[in-house]
Amino acid sequence: MMTKTSSPSDWRTVETCLTAEIRDGQLSPGQRLPPEPALMARFTVGRHSVRRAVAALQARGLVQTLQGSGTYVRPAAVLDYRLSERTRFSRNLLDQGREPSGRFLRGAELPAPPEVAEALGLTPGTPALNILRLSFADAVPVNLSDAWYPAQRFPGMLEAWEAGQGASDVLAAHGVEDYLRLRSTIVTRLPSAEEASWLDQPAEHPVLVVRKVDADLRGVPIACSETIWAGERVQLLVDNAPSPAGEARGREEKTDVDR
Repeated sequence: MMTKTSSPSDWRTVETCLTAEIRDGQLSPGQRLPPEPALMARFTVGRHSVRRAVAALQARGLVQTLQGSGTYVRPAAVLDYRLSERTRFSRNLLDQGREPSGRFLRGAELPAPPEVAEALGLTPGTPALNILRLSFADAVPVNLSDAWYPAQRFPGMLEAWEAGQGASDVLAAHGVEDYLRLRSTIVTRLPSAEEASWLDQPAEHPVLVVRKVDADLRGVPIACSETIWAGERVQLLVDNAPSPAGEARGREEKTDVDR
């Protein structure tokens, strides 16, 4: 069997092509590079050229190799996400020059599970709206939100989500012009296979989980959720400092998505 003999410049071809695919988003942050045999076959080069190209990408900070797992595209710049009494996803990102967006994944009206009923002050089994949504920063997935709302208080919310409206729009339509974060609990764990797939990250990488309850200005709970954040792309900041300007902007941000 003949073995491919690499020329001295073969590795540069591999490096240049992979760099372009990373920069263009064809290889997204957190995505695993194809294994060595696949790269060798694709570029018709030897193992040495592939390894030298990957080493060059590592030296430039574009990829990272995890022992026993593979080589992954490094995440984009870490997002600083501020948790405060008025936490708004879009405003958090816009203040950092990042572009927010979101995708409705699925929703349903279901009997409220005991923990949801307790958080929302409902009788267990009372109808509640369950919304699953994926949020992005600069087109990169950063969180997966599993949220619950009282169905009786917010009729039409599910249809509004399906039509692409944001939570603040729907809440405002039902008289909730402003709302506050009652509490946030933060834990860390490994994602499920589905969560890792939605967040486009390796299942071996931890996620940050924020469990929260929001309330209207009378203190009546209006929503509870578990939001799963891609751990390598986000750091959570707990900030209780007054920010009148930020709060005013939050009240004006009617298209914002609460997370």
